[in-house]
Amino acid sequence: MSNLQNGDDRSITELENWKTKVIVIGAVAGAVVGVGAAYLFTQKARDPNNKPSFTSGDGVRLGLLLLGLLRQVAELGDSD
Repeated sequence: MSNLQNGDDRSITELENWKTKVIVIGAVAGAVVGVGAAYLFTQKARDPNNKPSFTSGDGVRLGLLLLGLLRQVAELGDSD
């Protein structure tokens, strides 16, 4: 194996390690935000016998909001 190939292998390994770290950090951050959102949603109902309402319209609004957020995150990597 030439020195050039060894350098390429190291670069690929470093790139894969970087990608893995970003995915793990994103997964942990998403889990923390999800738990926080669920906690805040359940706190809306102060009375234990009263469940907070979540309509289909609320779901559509939340889904569109999340799609917009994902689009913005995806555009962070663009260097245009």
